[in-house]
Amino acid sequence: MSQKIEFLKSLSSLSESDIKSKIIEDELRLKKLHFAHAITPLENPMTIRILRKDIARLKTELKKRAIA
Repeated sequence: MSQKIEFLKSLSSLSESDIKSKIIEDELRLKKLHFAHAITPLENPMTIRILRKDIARLKTELKKRAIA
């Protein structure tokens, strides 16, 4: 829970372009994790879920800034 709060607090200091670049970077990392997991099981498959949720949080923050 505290990681989520720290993540959300760190988003407030980022600019929109930084958030967009972080989304692209995390999506690429997610693709690599999916590929690695398909070949051999990951040690901790929950990292895929955590990364997916982080991407969603980034997209939500970007949308919220666009509306405001």
